[in-house]
Amino acid sequence: MSTVLRASAGPERPVNNIWLYAWAALAVVAVVAAASMQSGVGSMIDTWLHREEYSHALMIPVISAYLLWQQRAQLARLELQGSWVGVSIVLFGALLQIAGVLATVEVVQQYGLLIAIYGLVIALLGVRPSADLWAPLLLLALMVPLPQFLLGNFSSQLQLLSSQIGVWFIRLFGISVFVEGNVIDLGGYKLQVAEACDGLRYLFPLMTLGFIMAYLFKVEMWKRVLLFVSSIPVTILMNSFRIGTIGVMVEHWGQSMAEGFLHDFQGWAVFMTSAGVLLLEMMVLASIGRNRRPWREVFGLDAAEPIDRTAPPIQRTVPASFITATVIVSAFAVGVMIAPERTEVPPKRETFFGFPNQVETWSGRRSALEQVYLDALKLDDYVITDYVRGGREVVNFYVAWYDSQRAGNSAHSPRSCLPGGGWHMKEFGQVEVPGVQVAGKPLRVNRVQIELGNRKQLVYYWFQQRGRVITNEYLVKWYLFVDSLTRQRTDGALVRLVTPLEIGEPVEQADRRLAEFAGQVTPRLERYIPN
Repeated sequence: MSTVLRASAGPERPVNNIWLYAWAALAVVAVVAAASMQSGVGSMIDTWLHREEYSHALMIPVISAYLLWQQRAQLARLELQGSWVGVSIVLFGALLQIAGVLATVEVVQQYGLLIAIYGLVIALLGVRPSADLWAPLLLLALMVPLPQFLLGNFSSQLQLLSSQIGVWFIRLFGISVFVEGNVIDLGGYKLQVAEACDGLRYLFPLMTLGFIMAYLFKVEMWKRVLLFVSSIPVTILMNSFRIGTIGVMVEHWGQSMAEGFLHDFQGWAVFMTSAGVLLLEMMVLASIGRNRRPWREVFGLDAAEPIDRTAPPIQRTVPASFITATVIVSAFAVGVMIAPERTEVPPKRETFFGFPNQVETWSGRRSALEQVYLDALKLDDYVITDYVRGGREVVNFYVAWYDSQRAGNSAHSPRSCLPGGGWHMKEFGQVEVPGVQVAGKPLRVNRVQIELGNRKQLVYYWFQQRGRVITNEYLVKWYLFVDSLTRQRTDGALVRLVTPLEIGEPVEQADRRLAEFAGQVTPRLERYIPN
């Protein structure tokens, strides 16, 4: 089944109106689908407006549309071949969006919308013609923010790497400096390499710029790929150079060099310098290989070819695949709009305010987290207590509870946080705690042996969430999605036990201490962490 539309003739009007109508229909359907998932699109736009890492993403749809407009003459000559592959892609994107809406997981909605748009284009043009539009379409993927847990892990790793390279640069100037995780100690001053200095605010914009430069770089594909991929190490190195420069300036002219306007100006200068490095790399790539040409001949935006308005009329048909894909997307949009809103209901539980300070033979002294950590963790309830037995044996007990983890506010893995404090992970693995059960199953924990100078500690931690004990951070995210979809719950907790090792104390003794404490404290958690 297909619908036939004829283009009107005449030298004063475009002869390919059917083409314009088809693209207009595609745009309208995409907008309707986006409007139906307000939370996903709204969250994405909110990220663009409030997170500097993605402030550039506001321009990505505009740039993508412009790159398509540049090809309007070539597009006007294409036949509307259509493809049922596009319908399959649209169906997958719609199902992904439905799952995201039901689970209220916004990033799933966002990627589902993007996939549906790709499918609509393929359903209209066909697979091969759509491949010619790879750059404007693929560019749209860079506007979708990474999931919060990936962004957090990525940020912490970049902070550590930038700190280490920055310290190496500072030492080149003969300055005595010591680094503990993200803290650079210059003796008189301590510089904290915070999230604002992790390099992400340069990385994502520079990757977008690198992608556009690679698209406009008319050379072999391997050179274009190399140019785009190199934006990542360039950002890391330049951000580390910035941190090192700040350290040198602070050493000579005081801490004011790391604050205020100068600090912000350095960030702008780093980005512009990074863009210059990419341009220099492009000039070098243009001068090597078999097809050596001046870079000005292979880099630039070609003038758009005008549409031939005197061409004879062209008869086209709207592919049945595109009509089917449009029906699928429209049905999804209507279904989402009329579906009742799903609300999450946290289970009843006791707050940690009443958690006992006496656990068998262990006596505890409760502490409180500083506001700066509470702002970062965004937890709903917590307990942190140092338990002592016999005056010498010490176990630090910490539980972070979240009523909901849908909006990206989830338990921070110690595996990411510990290195930021300067602790070195000597050993990491999973062990089963003998004789201890949680929710009717043996307790399996992450076991980490850490060191900082002469200090050594043994850490047990696990994620206790909705009747499960999980040790894998990525499996935690999977069950969050599943339980949000099937049980309308994303509550959960992180449980962490830490004990210091005395000088000369065998680690086996610390293992026995944590195992014994875990066996005594876990039964008490049932009232505070419901299954």
